[in-house]
Amino acid sequence: YIDFFWGFHWKEYFMKKKAFTLVELLVVIAIIGMLVGLLLPAVQQAREAARQMQCSNNLKQLGLASLNYESQVKSFPSAGWMGGWAGDADRGFGKHQPGGWTFSLLPFLEQNALFQSTSNNNRSTPAKAEITRANQTPLPVFHCPSRRTPKLYQATNSPTKNCNSASELAKGDYASNFGETDAVNTSGCPGSYADADSNKGFTTQNYNGVMLSTSEITLGEIRDGTSNTYLVGEKFRRPEVYETSCCCDDSGVFCGADPDNSRGTKLAPLQDRNGINARQQFGSPHAGALGFVFCDGSVQRISYSIDLEAHQHLGNRADGEVVSYQ
Repeated sequence: YIDFFWGFHWKEYFMKKKAFTLVELLVVIAIIGMLVGLLLPAVQQAREAARQMQCSNNLKQLGLASLNYESQVKSFPSAGWMGGWAGDADRGFGKHQPGGWTFSLLPFLEQNALFQSTSNNNRSTPAKAEITRANQTPLPVFHCPSRRTPKLYQATNSPTKNCNSASELAKGDYASNFGETDAVNTSGCPGSYADADSNKGFTTQNYNGVMLSTSEITLGEIRDGTSNTYLVGEKFRRPEVYETSCCCDDSGVFCGADPDNSRGTKLAPLQDRNGINARQQFGSPHAGALGFVFCDGSVQRISYSIDLEAHQHLGNRADGEVVSYQ
């Protein structure tokens, strides 16, 4: 009887202990919540570090493509004519190409099929439908993954001079270096294919950057040294308009010279934020610094607090200034 009695009660005791009490359950939940709270910032930081690395890799690809272009064409790509124009393969390279530097680099980014899709084998008459279709082809290499994904975005200033208007276009997050300026002025560009073929409308652009409207800048013209001159950098955007259309981000990634794809260094770079009317400077969504690829193909992180004069000198290809930016 005694063995049975104690055996029964021990069994009952252990059976009762198998279940969690409400207090124990709440304690476990609280501990898990604390662990998640501690780990989540680290996970987010790791993800942002990966996105920043991908952004730098995009810049590296753009730099190498530009150098391969220069090796073949003997100059850096033109930034195109103006925002109203888009890329047309039949116009070739250099100052006769109305589309932006982004379009000219396509064959050097393993996107020759997209480049050639705009051709109708007619240098004088554009294939408007095909050019429009190319303008609506987003590519990951032109997007900072910390900002937005490669898809179509609203466009309120679509190119129409050699293509059809579109309410949505592929966009980009990188801009060519126009030099020490706060405004990308595209006066002095041809008004038509016929004008360009007659060499009308081309005037000297008073900018000291590298990829300018109708420019054909050679390596030899970068007298400050390729490792001391910006080529392409991240462009500033306000987060509130990432998904919509606003000035300087409304004409698409393949349009001609325009603040959509070209920026100057007169103004200091900024980290993306709302509430300011900043349009034509460089900037990015990354904390602390933004990325630039230099004319030698190297990618550098440039602090937002860089001395403004140093930033301006890095935008000028031939001012004779030696700049420290580390």
